[in-house]
Amino acid sequence: MSYHGPAGVEGTSVRVHLSGRWEPVDGRFHWGGRIEPEPRVAHLLRSGRRDVEVRIANRVRAARLAEIDPWGGVRVTGVGDPPWPPAAESTAAPELTEE
Repeated sequence: MSYHGPAGVEGTSVRVHLSGRWEPVDGRFHWGGRIEPEPRVAHLLRSGRRDVEVRIANRVRAARLAEIDPWGGVRVTGVGDPPWPPAAESTAAPELTEE
């Protein structure tokens, strides 16, 4: 499961690269990734703010800012339902009929 695209972090439009996995040890879904360089998000982290909300479409999830990478991007993590919408359900293959 992953998402790459537009998002919002505390009212700032950003681009994110997120993925997630089920963690068998605690039985919860852990997601995280990188927010592309955005000075306002980096400023939040530098000013001591770690707890934020990530919005993708109409889904809002609590997240935590971790660190700023060498290129100015910010690492973000979360636990629980991810902020990206579930993948579209695949359509079933048409049934084969014998003629």
